[in-house]
Amino acid sequence: MNFTRWSARLPGTQRRAAARTDDLVTEDRLSEGAVPAARAEQLTVPVPAVDELPVREVLDRVPALVALVHGPDHRLAYVNDAYVVAFGLRSPGRPAREALPELDEIGLLPLLDQVLRSGKPRTVKSRKAPDGRSYTFTCTPVTEGNGGGAGVLVFATDVTDHAEAAERLRASERRQRETAVTLQRSLLPQELEEPDDLRIAATYHPGGTEAAVGGDWYDVITLGGGRTALVIGDVMGRGVRAAAVMGQLRTAVRAYARLDLPPHEILQLLDGLAMEIDANQIATCVYAIHDPNEGKLVYASAGHLPILVRDESGVVLRAAEPTGPPLGTGGWMHASGSIPLGPGSTAVLYTDGLVERRNEDLDEGIAALERALAGATGTPQVICDRLVRSAGVTAEHDDDVAVMVLQHPAHTGPDSELFRNAALELLGGVEAAPRARAFASGVLTSWRFPVELHDLGVLAVSELVANSLQHGTPPMRLRLRRTDRRLIVEVTDGDDHLPRRRRAEPGDESGRGIAIVATIASNWGSRRTPGGGKAVWCEFVLPKG
Repeated sequence: MNFTRWSARLPGTQRRAAARTDDLVTEDRLSEGAVPAARAEQLTVPVPAVDELPVREVLDRVPALVALVHGPDHRLAYVNDAYVVAFGLRSPGRPAREALPELDEIGLLPLLDQVLRSGKPRTVKSRKAPDGRSYTFTCTPVTEGNGGGAGVLVFATDVTDHAEAAERLRASERRQRETAVTLQRSLLPQELEEPDDLRIAATYHPGGTEAAVGGDWYDVITLGGGRTALVIGDVMGRGVRAAAVMGQLRTAVRAYARLDLPPHEILQLLDGLAMEIDANQIATCVYAIHDPNEGKLVYASAGHLPILVRDESGVVLRAAEPTGPPLGTGGWMHASGSIPLGPGSTAVLYTDGLVERRNEDLDEGIAALERALAGATGTPQVICDRLVRSAGVTAEHDDDVAVMVLQHPAHTGPDSELFRNAALELLGGVEAAPRARAFASGVLTSWRFPVELHDLGVLAVSELVANSLQHGTPPMRLRLRRTDRRLIVEVTDGDDHLPRRRRAEPGDESGRGIAIVATIASNWGSRRTPGGGKAVWCEFVLPKG
């Protein structure tokens, strides 16, 4: 092949007319006096132009792989010594599919067609060849000097070291991300608690493909007495720091929940803690309490997105705007709100990754979630998965997503016998105690409890009512509730001083009531009620079968 007949249009190069016409520096220009005579004598040495260099000798010596093909079937015209070393001897004149099978194997032949048709160079980066090494291929169109034909110059640079380094970096990033996601998931509840009156499912999807996980979290906390706390939050920012703050807040929420305080007081405590953890880190959070006797969610929101509730008729309600600023801002007072959650209702708590998009208004995302919730049916897990799919959340989603779905099932048929309520207003003086015992005995008998559980329930009623009559103030009320798992006894009165268990001395005439209840019951507790007053409760686990 005569290389002097071919011209390569390499990207970014131009022929210089001066290189073709001026090979020598003339004495006339030197005589102008700008260059000394001795210097001018040195500059008169002939300098070969690029066009006069022996092309084949240059290509044979470059370390890169070079091949030249011509014609529509890319017949081989030339390969340099580096190409021969890498892939062996090649026979000129044969089509590239036969003469250069390694290019066919890595899918480069279609690219040769494109270069030949378009007359523009193309580059593919880091393709692994049959010899196990990686190359970056640049294919450049060439034309014969007299217009007799066209071809493609294939120039391959060995980038194996770079490719292996990039793969090691990607593997390291994958391991770091897996570690970060494992850390994030370990800070979330491994199994959700299962309240008697709610069916709950939750999911978490880490955002993006980098190692910087977020600070989304959720939790379910059974408070006793049939009540359940539901929490979801989002620490702003990403990375291990956000996850660590999230873990501390979640642990604190579980500790504060045991105090059985109203939602806004829980958030007030969390706000102070968030400032102590990191004054520059803020978080949003919703803390809600479900009491099956009230048929509603009482909640407080620290700058978080509104709770959505679909009632039994399919109408979706949106909770009011946040009742306070995000946690960590300090100096603000939070307040509690409520939203109905009766039997047959479904509620959704979520973080902003589910509804927030860069090119959309946040209200549009929440409205889309409302429409998806209105048409979602099935178990909480089914609804949870459907909401995530409807929001277009994938593995490449750029923000973390946490979603929690809870249902308050409407018990009908045989199940209705397993969920019963009975209440008695405690009127009068000391005679209220025997009336309460008689009422409790009749109710527990009608609920067909075993004799032992019946007697323990009546004893608990007697002690709690007596304690309320002695230390409380009207109005007083006794409530009995059964679920498919437990019997709950609760007495409320108008005094807000909470009882405590203490050791009674042998000569004491009082102080043994709460101790007796704590001994015979599976669990007991007390809390202040809205508007003043308190509730003291205990519960017994029903025997299986």
